[in-house]
Amino acid sequence: MEALESLPPFAPTLPFKFIGGQPALDLLNTVDWTSAGPLKDRLSDYERLLGWGTEAGLLGPTSAGRLRKLSAADPAAAERALEKCRELRRVLHRCVVALVSGRGVPAALERLQPYLRQALVHLVLEPGSAESVRVGWAGLEESLDGPLWPVVWDAVQLFVSAEVERLRVCGGENCGWVYVDRSRNGLRRWCEMETCGMTAKNRRRGRRPRQPHA
Repeated sequence: MEALESLPPFAPTLPFKFIGGQPALDLLNTVDWTSAGPLKDRLSDYERLLGWGTEAGLLGPTSAGRLRKLSAADPAAAERALEKCRELRRVLHRCVVALVSGRGVPAALERLQPYLRQALVHLVLEPGSAESVRVGWAGLEESLDGPLWPVVWDAVQLFVSAEVERLRVCGGENCGWVYVDRSRNGLRRWCEMETCGMTAKNRRRGRRPRQPHA
């Protein structure tokens, strides 16, 4: 396995994977949470953040296009928004780890509060199909921070739901990816069987482990 010190901090060519079961968790899984800190960050620039938001279903093509123009007009502001997204990602990961372990929950949730307050300022209710109502985001296309708001709301909705008891952190070494365990028996141990699960199986058999999340 590749040594941690040799892993790149950014990995702009690695594909995004959507295995968390929720968009907020999939954001956490855009980086590997190793003992040396976050490595192989797929969110290498603001354009990649827009790509992730589009693939995750949080941004439509029109919204992504308008935000792309905003970022091109003010690269420094786009970089600040990207760093804010990375900080939110760290905060959410700390929340999940705390909720899974049952330790440090109040402190972790306190760090999430400022992001929640900012998101709620922009939350609006919109008519959906037929007689339904859906959540929307006022000003999302005019703010480079806009992609963060639906992520925060998605995380909060998960944290206050019954599925919070199904939150899991992958058992793979130097992985740290998270997911909702919706398996029938509730015994899912790995983010992906073909990466971390296979690495653990090969290690038990004394074989060379596969590189996770390639």
